[in-house]
Amino acid sequence: MSLETLDAEIIVVGGGAAGLTAAQYGARANLKTLLIEEMAPGGQALIIDDLENYPGFPEKISGFDFTQRFTQQALNFGAEITNATVNSIKKEGNVFVLDTTKGEKKAFAVILATGAKHRKLGVPGEETYSGKGVSYCATCDGPFFRGKKMLVVGGGDAACDEALFLSKLSDNIVMVHRRDRFRAQKALAGRVLDNKRIDVRFNHEVVEIGGDGKKVTSVKLLNNADNSQYEEDFAAVFIFVGSLPQTALAENLEKDEAGYLITDQEMRTSLPGFYVVGDVRATPFRQLIVAAGEGAVASHSAAQYIDALEGNSYD
Repeated sequence: MSLETLDAEIIVVGGGAAGLTAAQYGARANLKTLLIEEMAPGGQALIIDDLENYPGFPEKISGFDFTQRFTQQALNFGAEITNATVNSIKKEGNVFVLDTTKGEKKAFAVILATGAKHRKLGVPGEETYSGKGVSYCATCDGPFFRGKKMLVVGGGDAACDEALFLSKLSDNIVMVHRRDRFRAQKALAGRVLDNKRIDVRFNHEVVEIGGDGKKVTSVKLLNNADNSQYEEDFAAVFIFVGSLPQTALAENLEKDEAGYLITDQEMRTSLPGFYVVGDVRATPFRQLIVAAGEGAVASHSAAQYIDALEGNSYD
């Protein structure tokens, strides 16, 4: 199949940091590159309040402004970005065929950057009050509860980041974690522990989220150190207890025990021409800088793969 009959040489599925970088590097390599994103480009970076640890940005920058720059840079190099949902991906010969809400899209290579979604607690009241005081995004919903008592659940980087953001809105933030210490980066965890507006309670779990039918009013907590339970009033609950990799488009590919897709160091999967990057990939460290690096590597690998298909390999 010739390039004229394809929609792109590389199709990137997902517009977070990994996907946007992959699109940028694919287009920069003079390959026709299409990025498909069902929401707005930016991914989880969009909800970061202050991004402070990305190299080259010594001053804090909002996640929104940061991803706007990412997106514009990909466009500047010639990448095309479209809003659509990808329903399935199959390979026919040397061509990948993607069924999307905007019709079939065909390419020689696919880079999957679908990321991960927030994991839920699975406790009574969580679904009932989702959007009514239960939230998975402090920067999105925190301002609605300014000055009120809020609960943060989790002990990783995301939970600490969001607790610090909420502490700017209220001096009555409680943070619970089921372990006896945070698993967040040491510097980040230290800032939370030093923040007088945040009451950190280790060895605590949420048992039930209560409300009046319209909004959250209380939470039942378990102290797993002594197995005691108690109920406490809260106006909102912000949950950050890990992520679920979005692997539905690659169900037949190899995954690790946590369900993340496995690749080699060049982001290649067992299916030639299919690459995986970002939070959907098995990696020891999930950060924007890592995701961006993976996107660049994947596009480089895809370019070599396409060269070989077209008989231009330099091996």
